Amino acid sequence: MEPATTLDRTSGRIDRILEASVVGSFSRLGIRLRRRTQPWSRPGGRGRRVLVTGGNSGIGRAAARSLLEHGANVIITTRDEEKGLAARAAIVNEMASAGADPEDVAQRLRTAVLDLDTMVSVRALADRQDLLTDVDVVIHNAGAMFPTRTLTVDRLERTYQVHVVAPFLLTMLLVPHLARRTDPRVIWVSSGGMYTERLDVRRVDSPGTYRPSVAYARAKRAQVELAAELHRRLGERTGIAFHSMHPGWARTPGLEASLPGFARIVGPLLRSPAEGADTLVHLALEPRTTPSMQGGAFWHDRSPRRIDRMRRTMATVEERADERRALWERLVVDAGVEWPQDSV
Repeated sequence: MEPATTLDRTSGRIDRILEASVVGSFSRLGIRLRRRTQPWSRPGGRGRRVLVTGGNSGIGRAAARSLLEHGANVIITTRDEEKGLAARAAIVNEMASAGADPEDVAQRLRTAVLDLDTMVSVRALADRQDLLTDVDVVIHNAGAMFPTRTLTVDRLERTYQVHVVAPFLLTMLLVPHLARRTDPRVIWVSSGGMYTERLDVRRVDSPGTYRPSVAYARAKRAQVELAAELHRRLGERTGIAFHSMHPGWARTPGLEASLPGFARIVGPLLRSPAEGADTLVHLALEPRTTPSMQGGAFWHDRSPRRIDRMRRTMATVEERADERRALWERLVVDAGVEWPQDSV
């Protein structure tokens, strides 16, 4: 793990203590202490074009605003046009109140419709040649925890489709465009909850008894494993850096709606959405000056992290490789990707 080589002895020790404590690492205490003890840079994003799914609220919106503040051009997606336009207007007004030029912000912030509940919507967005051919970075942020097990119009379990299948399809449709860009990247926003589940492709869509938090954790684990598999298959060939990250415990509308008890108990320790989005912005804009920035790692608070914390989720190298291959093969079918499997 890179922190040992990139941090001095004191800050590295603090980082390891925080990471081992979980609460210290995932809460606002972790990011604030790390920010004070580590040499965090402020990368420039002028000219970069970033697509942020679910950019109308929570971490997605905070990431969009921060990217704009760094000079990037941003496209936020929402499930309907009105929500997108309202979010755009609100972000422009907020940044204008903070001293930014509202005309400049409005020119650099665009909206698009994306409903991950249907593959038709995913393909429609990918076909937006006017919007996406110049995209440098894709951030898969949109998601939710659903109270009951339901099937989408595509006959797939909803949690699995929204968090894994539909983003995978969008990624594969955009790979040809991204591969022509300079320093392209794809980033998956996972969750610390993924630590509670091991990848099991037979259960990734939560058959049988359905528990919202478990289904969500399985999908988030799948995102992390998929990002690593995408890096293995496509990273070197296409030049795309595939990353996954988790934002820690941040106060967002999604958290308060899905886990109100947790939000209430941990409330004083929750991060702001902007703190949760910090690593996203880092991964989108920071130069590739370290091996981990080339792709394939799982990140939290600007450092690569291990993907297992519990013994029951651990796997051998061979077991993990087999499950990742199985996930890839299932996704190619479930997403209807017209991509020769032997070519990647």
